[in-house]
Amino acid sequence: MPFLKTQRDGAILTITMSQPETRNALTGNTAVEEFVQICDDIRKDASVKVVILTADGPVFSSGGNVKDMKRFFDDALTPDLIREEYRQGIQRIPRALYNLDVPVICAVNGPAIGAGLDLTCMCDIRIASEHATFAESFVRVGIVPGDGGAWLLPRTVGRAKAAEMAFTGEALTAQQALACGLVSRVVPHDQLLTEARALAAKIAANPGAVMRMTKRLLREGEHSSLESLLELSAGYQAIAHKTADHREAVTAFIEKRGPKFL
Repeated sequence: MPFLKTQRDGAILTITMSQPETRNALTGNTAVEEFVQICDDIRKDASVKVVILTADGPVFSSGGNVKDMKRFFDDALTPDLIREEYRQGIQRIPRALYNLDVPVICAVNGPAIGAGLDLTCMCDIRIASEHATFAESFVRVGIVPGDGGAWLLPRTVGRAKAAEMAFTGEALTAQQALACGLVSRVVPHDQLLTEARALAAKIAANPGAVMRMTKRLLREGEHSSLESLLELSAGYQAIAHKTADHREAVTAFIEKRGPKFL
């Protein structure tokens, strides 16, 4: 069975991790290949304006499959081979998902553990069910964040909170995640997808091409200088001013009506 299920509703694409029997683990299965493929498909499909990422079952994602880690005890698996396995394996998910131009809402239905937490940080917006918990728990199984978590988490919750989470491995409740900015809202469990879809609809009502450029600017702003970002912004703005959606937005504003975007 595939790891990911998809559902399309107009400009909104919902992606659901669908292996609750493994707690939606991201290793030891086809998760990496499927995430990379679906991100590539979305990049090529301009009609997709927003993505919702969620999961089946009581757990969002347990991250790496701990039982599968026993194979690393084999002396034949040298550090060089393991390093390359990470490069060609789970590290392909942040490269694909974090760099996706389309806005991504993560609807966290339950525990997001280790790489599962880092997966949420690859998204733009996180909405948590009251049942959700969050743990950067690699240290508790004697490993480091191998999927980019040491880069992603501090940019989400700040350096001090990220250090506390990474050094203790302790889980945050949904309300604690809200307090530190890891999630933007906590909702009743049975309202999670309703809330995510309502937010997605608000995003999808805007011009798709401009949103993709806006997300790219936000991403570039995380590591660019102000001067570099200003230069990129000027180039993107020149493109935006020539789009049919911009023309429609300005015309609708002047005519005091709602815009009708492509």
